[in-house]
Amino acid sequence: MRDRAVATMAGGLGHDLRWFDPVPLYTTHGRGARKWDVDGNEYVDCCMGNAALMLGHAPDPVVEAIRSAAGEGTHFGDDHPRQVAWAELLHESLPSAERIRFVNSGTEATLLAYRVAQAHTGRAKLLKLEGHFHGWHDHVLPGTAPPFDQVPSVGVPKRVDEETIVAPHDLDALESILAADDDIAAVFLEPSGASWGRVPIDSDFVTGLRVLTERFGVVLVFDEVITGFRWSVGGAQERLAVTPDLTCLAKTSAGAMPGGALVGKADFMRHFEFGRAKVLHYGTFNASPLTAAAAIATIETIRDSDAVARADATASALRDGMNEILGSRGIAGYAYGPASTFHVYFETDPDLVERASGRADLATSDPRRLKGLPAPLVTRYQQQLRARGVDIMSSTGGVTSAAHTGDDIARVLEAFDEAMESLTSEQLVLTLG
Repeated sequence: MRDRAVATMAGGLGHDLRWFDPVPLYTTHGRGARKWDVDGNEYVDCCMGNAALMLGHAPDPVVEAIRSAAGEGTHFGDDHPRQVAWAELLHESLPSAERIRFVNSGTEATLLAYRVAQAHTGRAKLLKLEGHFHGWHDHVLPGTAPPFDQVPSVGVPKRVDEETIVAPHDLDALESILAADDDIAAVFLEPSGASWGRVPIDSDFVTGLRVLTERFGVVLVFDEVITGFRWSVGGAQERLAVTPDLTCLAKTSAGAMPGGALVGKADFMRHFEFGRAKVLHYGTFNASPLTAAAAIATIETIRDSDAVARADATASALRDGMNEILGSRGIAGYAYGPASTFHVYFETDPDLVERASGRADLATSDPRRLKGLPAPLVTRYQQQLRARGVDIMSSTGGVTSAAHTGDDIARVLEAFDEAMESLTSEQLVLTLG
């Protein structure tokens, strides 16, 4: 499969995160929390469609909804009843969703949010936080990964450096930036913290940022592409009790299908109205019938069940089990993460490890360094887990779903324990004491 892909596909892949040494996975099917590759290997899936599959693979209500919609027509070139029903569910669920505009991906949602923010404020610049990911269009690429003062892609216009400001996770610094520059239209952030919580931020920070953006007349944009309907039915904004001006949605919010939405307060979303100078927005497949059907079934299932609580509980059990394994092996690292996520951090600074009296001391490390684990360590960690039938999302972390069971968690922990034994013997991780 790899040979065929390289012969036809640019870069040999459909998505940069799917690159893997020695070869990517080629998955044939999935069910619940498991998936199978072309060689018949079975995996406990902790990638879950890059966190889109909150209900697991092929949940019956979603499959049936797609099947029913497909029989009525896959595309009309018109608005349709399922689109309106999907919009109503978002309106009922998220505090900021007074008005909804559908798009085809999370990247499109953040691109449209930036355009709306410029239209609303008459300003040009975008401010984002170090390590926060908002898709792959030009203005959100700077600061995605260390070094934060560089753009991690060729082909991006130099003017982007002047129009995108990358700021640290520090309210005083943000206040100084906003006070000194009156051309900032919007502040973007993942309310989970950078890279779906790999670098956490607390609710006080988000609350303080809401206060600052209101004081300086700047649009506050939450990227809830991952957190929407995963952190809670009302997303991270409900869980944090902070309402942004605009919210970007995709993944679970779109039923794990191609699609997404920009939602926001009515005063900001009025820029789409006809009869005035307006924000232009097109999209042949916006709210396509199949995506709308999947989204409705997914949101209704999450709303009417304990899906979020179950996913959170299995992730918590996984984090606890990983920390027990790390502790028993004396490895300088720890597992952490909000909601239904887990991240594993390995301390690679020998001086800090030597000074630490226990793993709790490592948690005070500069969180910006959590993005910078050595590539050989990350690669071997991922290889060790996949060889034992566990797939994760990216770097050293992953997500759970409502479909994960106690047996799934036990299998992941067994694989994790064996992987830690291998990494220790290969001297890729440091040990305390």
